[in-house]
Amino acid sequence: MSDDRAIVIGAGLGGLAAAMRLGAKGYAVTVLDKLDRTGGRGSAITQDGHRFDLGPTIVTVPQVFEDLWADCGRDFRKDVDLRPLEPFYEIRWPDGAKFRAGSDPAQMLEEVARLSPRDVKGFQRFLKDAQARYVVGFEGMVAKPMHRLIDTIKVLPTFARLRADRSIYAHASGRVKDEKLRMALSFHPLFIGGNPMHVTSIYALVAHLETRFGVHYAMGGVQAIADAMADVVRAQGGEIRHNTVADEIILTDGAAQGVRLDDGTEVKAPVVVSNADAGYTYDHLLRNHPRRRWTDKKLSRKRWSMGLYVWYFGTKGTADKWADVGHHTILNGPRYKGLLKDIFIKGKLSDDMSLYVHRPSVTDPTVAPAGDDTFYVLSPVPHLGWKNAVDWAAEEPVYRAKVAAEVEKLIPGFQKHISTELVFTPETFRDRYLSPHGCGFSIEPRILQSAWFRPHNVSEEARGLYLVGAGTHPGAGLPGVVSSAEVLGKLVPDRPRRAGYERLAAE
Repeated sequence: MSDDRAIVIGAGLGGLAAAMRLGAKGYAVTVLDKLDRTGGRGSAITQDGHRFDLGPTIVTVPQVFEDLWADCGRDFRKDVDLRPLEPFYEIRWPDGAKFRAGSDPAQMLEEVARLSPRDVKGFQRFLKDAQARYVVGFEGMVAKPMHRLIDTIKVLPTFARLRADRSIYAHASGRVKDEKLRMALSFHPLFIGGNPMHVTSIYALVAHLETRFGVHYAMGGVQAIADAMADVVRAQGGEIRHNTVADEIILTDGAAQGVRLDDGTEVKAPVVVSNADAGYTYDHLLRNHPRRRWTDKKLSRKRWSMGLYVWYFGTKGTADKWADVGHHTILNGPRYKGLLKDIFIKGKLSDDMSLYVHRPSVTDPTVAPAGDDTFYVLSPVPHLGWKNAVDWAAEEPVYRAKVAAEVEKLIPGFQKHISTELVFTPETFRDRYLSPHGCGFSIEPRILQSAWFRPHNVSEEARGLYLVGAGTHPGAGLPGVVSSAEVLGKLVPDRPRRAGYERLAAE
């Protein structure tokens, strides 16, 4: 092709990573995004002096960012201040039991022994299992194209040997007997929208990721990473257009030709990359074109990730209070399996809940005014696609009171210190991010909704159309969405470098 233009729909982390890789390959990139700042679900909102990181808060595999920056002639560590966290997080149960996860293997064994002495050997076996699954599931598949069925077929014998047909919870149960420890070893798929009772045991690899690479926080939040990515895109000569809504992907004779905006304006390019949710891409952006595989019926049969209820709030004069509450805390409700069944199988909003509490102000003083705190509390809830979906306009105040009662057990008296607050429900995710059913993480990462079975990075619906982000291979989470752009880089042909690109490497 003589035309070196490329369009990226969406300035989330996947879209920005795609734009960086296309820019490095010589393309003139235009990024279109409906929000007023970069980052998508990884963006932030500043309100009354508090910065609320809206989505992801943990960086588990810094190498995916370092490799991305290096391929663009830059040094990630010079652009982003990444801090290792210790401990990674603390898990708490209603009976007062606690489990701290961290980088020191000896301390981790002590934590296991304190919780369940009989499970120490089983825990060590689980870590060995995690390493084996990391080699196959992460090193072997994450950053590799999986749009050919043969590529998935090749790994089936190894998957069978590793019992990928078993859920991560079933696998943890086969190694340890204590129910609390089973939860601590199996809950991680919730961070990418998966039900631990059904997501494959391959996701045990997360335990190895934490052990090998650690858990990190970007000073300035994930928004700082997104802003640094946008700086690279612009340095490459790319353009990012905010408050710009893509309404339809233009096709001619089965090939992408550009994007039509909601005001009727057309932006032309022979390469179109969608960082919009895969379901939204096929259901809305290609609504006027025939589809062979990703029809409305096919999408409706998929299992989707849960929704999220997120309460963001700032507290005044509390920086020295609640000294035992760290950066990341997970509060378990009285049920684990039953609550997951309500959320993922029944679509029922339960009275009980498990919560993730984020307190970045213990690490990053820029998130709040001096002496104050910034929090967010996240509760997994059913998405909006169920027959009797939750009416959040009516339910939100009631549910907030229930959440507050649980948070009070961790940070007593917090409500009288609240100075500002903001709430996201699945309806917010639907409207703000155009997420099907208001899901937090697109299609659920079950084994038959992964790799070849997931929407492909190169679309079979139109030539020149590619997909990145949580809804495509390899899936949700920061390593996943950034790696989806690495896959894209292996599929899109290089272009002759444009004049001025070389200045990037010199900056």
